[in-house]
Amino acid sequence: MQRRKFLKHSALFIAMAATPIKWVWAKEKQAILPIPTLLEADKGEIHLSVEQGTSQFGQHKTATWGYNGSLLRPAIRVKSGQEVRVNIQNNLPEETTVHWHGLEIPGDVDGGPQAIIKPAQQYQAKFTVNQRASTCWFHPHPHRRTGYQVAMGLAGLFLIEDELSSTLPLPKQWGVDDIPVILQDKRFDEQGQIDYKIDLLTASLGWFGDTMLTNGVQYPKHIAPKGWVRLRLLNGCNARSLKIATGDERPMYVIASDGGFLSEPIKVNELEILMGERFEVLIDLSDGKSVDLVSLPVDQMGMGLPPFDQKLPLLSLETTLQKGQGNLPTTLAALPKVEIPKDIVVRHFQLTMDPELDHQGMQLFMQKYGHQGMNMMHHTDMSNHAMPDHSMPMSQDMHMQHMKHDGDMTHKKETLDIWTANRINRQSFHHHPVFSAKQGQYEKWVISGEGDMMLHPFHIHGTQFRILTENGKPPAVHRQGWKDTVSVNGSISEVLVKFDYLAGEQAPYMAHCHVLEHEDTGMMLAFAVEK
Repeated sequence: MQRRKFLKHSALFIAMAATPIKWVWAKEKQAILPIPTLLEADKGEIHLSVEQGTSQFGQHKTATWGYNGSLLRPAIRVKSGQEVRVNIQNNLPEETTVHWHGLEIPGDVDGGPQAIIKPAQQYQAKFTVNQRASTCWFHPHPHRRTGYQVAMGLAGLFLIEDELSSTLPLPKQWGVDDIPVILQDKRFDEQGQIDYKIDLLTASLGWFGDTMLTNGVQYPKHIAPKGWVRLRLLNGCNARSLKIATGDERPMYVIASDGGFLSEPIKVNELEILMGERFEVLIDLSDGKSVDLVSLPVDQMGMGLPPFDQKLPLLSLETTLQKGQGNLPTTLAALPKVEIPKDIVVRHFQLTMDPELDHQGMQLFMQKYGHQGMNMMHHTDMSNHAMPDHSMPMSQDMHMQHMKHDGDMTHKKETLDIWTANRINRQSFHHHPVFSAKQGQYEKWVISGEGDMMLHPFHIHGTQFRILTENGKPPAVHRQGWKDTVSVNGSISEVLVKFDYLAGEQAPYMAHCHVLEHEDTGMMLAFAVEK
């Protein structure tokens, strides 16, 4: 008996020595993955209450916000062709909106920044879902408060099913082998409260955290049947792109992107997911071994700080003895060939940040973190960014004084308004539509981030488009399906877009960077769609 105990404890010691201590501690106290309640329209109606609450993170009770609960909460599921009425009650102490991200619906129910729901007020969004099966989501969109409200916990999945999704032999048991995975980073202050503000640093780099949550919990586990599991992945971070892999390097098979199924499963070992993007992947657990879903370091400015400078576990997948029913199909959906019409309307969008915000944001980052995190920049030329001058204090007020150098090196004193420092075509956001697109007419949008060092995931409301080029290259195979967000990373991306619904002057669509702090500080424009 003593020998068996000795061998058991020796084996445990060896295992712990080969495993990071924080992972061992997390495993000891590992929570079960929370599964969002599935809301299906009862007689066409769904009820959402936008609420304040508290959530437990470590030893602290943290003030959080959620839908029908204190944090995140329900997933809505509808059938394509179904009319839906969503009754929304705002129980927050401030205005909010509910944007249906990825849905192709008219502008007056899209839930953009013009669709304000005041505190204690109700609003009904009524629309018919006429699009392919897909994993979409919903989140707040009030201008200058989107980042804060998402950081506080407001986000939920919106699932669309159709005839094809019902016939494909995919894993379909919600919360069993069909698993929602909402990934978000958070930062907490010393009192354990969400530490959010827009200042020079966040207006330039975006708000980023030092803790990763999966469905609102740090490194949970999920127990699934043996066989194939389906993960519906959402990058719900404010500003952090993610690179997802499995801890034992087993492959993932991408079956769907933002707007629906691909033509066939695409085998990948790593999967980059931009903010706001969704991908569905299948993983084979038929060997019965547990496996971690992990994030890997990304090539994004400022996002290499610990613990994101190494492999970070997000979710542990374990299996039961029962075998699952789902399989990996060989074919999925029929995707139409991408054809660019002659005489197509071409629109150009230049994404820019005020050079002083860029410069001062970098200085502040270096003052606060030094060179940590900078090794992950996608640009290695730092010649345009001066090292911080520690003799000059940096103000973080909403309107900041800064010193600007002109050609002859004399100093000028000017005011930088961070709320208008991020722009599209040299203009910060205003509610009036900048242009009108024609309903049902294809357009080619050319979106440029040239001259800007920041990653900009560019999201377009009211449509699902096809990527023609992404950062000057053909899109990766798993990014050639239906998309509503495209990467603009210091280069030029082109998309083929069409709008099937109207969006009037009083209820326009939005196009914007999905770094939420870039959006909130001006990198967004409104546009209409007319007959």
